[in-house]
Amino acid sequence: MTSQCLNVVQLPTDLFIGGQWINSISQARIEVFNPSTQQIIASVADASLDDAQAAVDAAAKAAPAWAATPARARSEILRRCFELMTRDKERLATLISMENGKSLNDALGEVTYAAEFFRWFAEEAVRIEGDFSRSPSGLARTIVQYEPIGIALLVTPWNFPAAMATRKIAPALAAGCTCILKPATDTPLTAYLVAEILAEAGVPDGVVNVITTRASGKVCSQILDDDRVRKLSFTGSTEVGRVLLRKAADSVVNCSMELGGNAPFLVFDDADIDVAVEGAMIAKMRNGGEACTAANRFYVQRGIAAEFSKRFAERMSALRVDDGAKAGTQCGPLINASAVEKVASLVDDAVSKGAVVLTGGNSPDRVGYFYSPTVLINVPANADLLKEEIFGPVAPIVVFDHEDEAVDAANATEYGLVAYVFTGDIARGMRISERLESGMIGLNRGIVSDPAAPFGGVKQSGLGREGAHHGMLEFMEAKYISVNW
Repeated sequence: MTSQCLNVVQLPTDLFIGGQWINSISQARIEVFNPSTQQIIASVADASLDDAQAAVDAAAKAAPAWAATPARARSEILRRCFELMTRDKERLATLISMENGKSLNDALGEVTYAAEFFRWFAEEAVRIEGDFSRSPSGLARTIVQYEPIGIALLVTPWNFPAAMATRKIAPALAAGCTCILKPATDTPLTAYLVAEILAEAGVPDGVVNVITTRASGKVCSQILDDDRVRKLSFTGSTEVGRVLLRKAADSVVNCSMELGGNAPFLVFDDADIDVAVEGAMIAKMRNGGEACTAANRFYVQRGIAAEFSKRFAERMSALRVDDGAKAGTQCGPLINASAVEKVASLVDDAVSKGAVVLTGGNSPDRVGYFYSPTVLINVPANADLLKEEIFGPVAPIVVFDHEDEAVDAANATEYGLVAYVFTGDIARGMRISERLESGMIGLNRGIVSDPAAPFGGVKQSGLGREGAHHGMLEFMEAKYISVNW
């Protein structure tokens, strides 16, 4: 671990199993890089299959007592998690910027958002309500109560290392489940720091276990093969999600899947251009475009297309691109070299097919995994970046004439996570929102994420919902009791 890292935080870097910090049985380590500098900042334990089994055993040992813990007690612990995470927000944000690359401002926003899941589910934990009714025949009473589903495997990505962890841990704990968190190896340090906060808040040993591993497929299979594991909550690519769903089918494990996106951003002639451009900046550039909710395809009605494109390009070109951990940075690097290569290939493909670059379209000549904020116009329908999730600071703009044309283009994808609509006519906005095949709609807003709202998609963007009351029910089973008296 470098002195630079030690100056920021004293970091836990071993596996967190049963309330203890332990190195992997294999003694292997995983190096963690700063994408802004390409330097190693730490190494973390590389879990073996035996370590994975130990995590399941720890979760199983803690499960009965945690499930029996009164809802109010669980609520108080979650509330304490919120308070401690808020206390440590600058420490966490600095760490996120170092291992993820996002700007400090973005990282602070993520930590605030991540902490809110603890506060929200602290409130929801005491609202686990059941149902009571008479059967239509009058022969019985029906009582429905909700119980913890069991041990949960939580698999999270690198792009929001704090928020994706708390969005799963908080409802699992509120429901009375124990869990095993497997964060991405690109950004494991944040997950371990969250585990340290959980322990300080009073989460009992074994209730939350955190393991990192290079052998994700084998380790997840090992965990899912254990009959005691009854829940899988995964955030990541649709391709990996399909693999995990197939594996979960072997034991009929309940699955929640938050998968890929290809978000359309529709701007109509009657939209306020200033509002639309501001919304575009938020929807496109949150985390530098490395977000499943990032606007991926911009469809702008012909009457304002030129003006919108001009203003949007001006805003994008003015962004300060620099080391994410530096004050004043507005756009940090991408996560690694492969991410830069993918973004560059998508832009090159579009340009080769006739797209015109208004700004950007290149990688700065500097150390780090950077790509310039980019706006393209005249993007043809056969360009790959209209079909694939870009996951970078690139905005392709397509002009449309009629409402039906925009809706058809927006829906022409296997994904359906989020869509954005900008119009001055609220009736049109609601009409379009109802026609869009998407789990979430940002109507005249560039952001939809909220712990109090049900986050999730349709089609191949996922199964289930996170946040709101729905998020806690994903970790519970309904039990029905038929009785006479």
